[in-house]
Amino acid sequence: MKDVCTIQIFDRGHWLDVGIVDMVGGDSTGWRARTLAGYDLNWALEHMDARDAHAFSCQYPVRVENFKQDHWPVFLIDILPQGYGRAELLRRLALPEAAAESADWSLLLHGSGNPIGNMRIKEAAEWLSQQTNERHGFQDAEVSSRGDEFTEYLVQHGLFVAGSSGVQGEWPKLLMTRAVDGLLYLDHTLPDNEAQAHYIIKFGRGNNARLEQILQHEPVYMTIAHQLGLHVHADLSLRGRALFIPRFDRKVENGGVTRFAQESVASLTGMAGFGVTPSHDEVCRQIMLRCSKPQEEILEYIRRDIANLAFGNKDNHARNTALRRDYDGFVGLTPVYDFAPMYLHPDGIARRIRWKDNDNSQPEWAKVLDTVCAIADECGMPLKRPFLKDGLRAMAPKLHEVSLQWQSLGIASDVYEFLKPGIARLTKELDEVN
Repeated sequence: MKDVCTIQIFDRGHWLDVGIVDMVGGDSTGWRARTLAGYDLNWALEHMDARDAHAFSCQYPVRVENFKQDHWPVFLIDILPQGYGRAELLRRLALPEAAAESADWSLLLHGSGNPIGNMRIKEAAEWLSQQTNERHGFQDAEVSSRGDEFTEYLVQHGLFVAGSSGVQGEWPKLLMTRAVDGLLYLDHTLPDNEAQAHYIIKFGRGNNARLEQILQHEPVYMTIAHQLGLHVHADLSLRGRALFIPRFDRKVENGGVTRFAQESVASLTGMAGFGVTPSHDEVCRQIMLRCSKPQEEILEYIRRDIANLAFGNKDNHARNTALRRDYDGFVGLTPVYDFAPMYLHPDGIARRIRWKDNDNSQPEWAKVLDTVCAIADECGMPLKRPFLKDGLRAMAPKLHEVSLQWQSLGIASDVYEFLKPGIARLTKELDEVN
């Protein structure tokens, strides 16, 4: 197995070779290996200093010089199969299911051929294309019920791996695309000129009632996010035990598909590995440095933290928030995703990203504003504190409206009873923030 991979970026309707990553530290230590990353010279000269969709990452602007690190570039870790997708791909490759970092390189070269965003590993895409030439469309009901023909098709061709390995997380997921004939196809099997809409389809796990309740509340929570004024892409649709999530990293236009770059907060802050967590303070610093409209994005980011606290979404780890980068220089937060009552998780989940020295799951919001304004001053881009304060105060009546409408919104009574005190407390705090 070679120790160099080719990075491709989708630009103007084509996948282009734009750079390489060399495992100079060998591949046996996985993401911990020393690396040398660099752009193709012609690409670098054409897009010099870009940090938008033409770049690997905000942390790796397009340059002629190479980038050396003591670990994988974090943008590679973003597209490394994890969770359910990792387990499926390990089985497909006949590797031990408990394989740790030693399997990372093989997983990258086989499982990163069709990830979220506009970047892929060329070698993985080539392997994926060799797995089958057969294309098969399915009705929504066949997919949502995981009907016999659909399941058999996936098993025969090993395509559950192909469909799910590009999406991280513990839930079984498929990337599927609706074609002009109205049927759903595994995403990588459908030509762009036949695509009509793109979905992540998340399936229920096992028979645990609390996991089922989390899945049932995801579409409800997206409605709540919209009502709170957060940046929302589209409604989610729960069909049986399958959640249809419209993708915002793809846009069907002009007879083709535009793919937008997507970069996690882990990559934005340069946090390598899994389980590592930046502070909200550091995320805000990077948002100020990299986003096109830092003031608006900082307000959105803080409001999302408030929503997570109000509605029990403790799983705010560094890959549950991301940036979207387009081809015209714009960089900003993606729409909200993975917003759910994760306090219900049977394994117990603690709040991940926190405010430094101001977070016992009850931050002081005036102090938060002071902190981000101080960070902005350090970055040479002062924020308007009254703008941020007014934005937070405007959430108070919206939270109160949700607390009045919880039944019509579809929040289960036991979930609402758990959330009710926190919503009331945050409503009062935001109304009084100064």
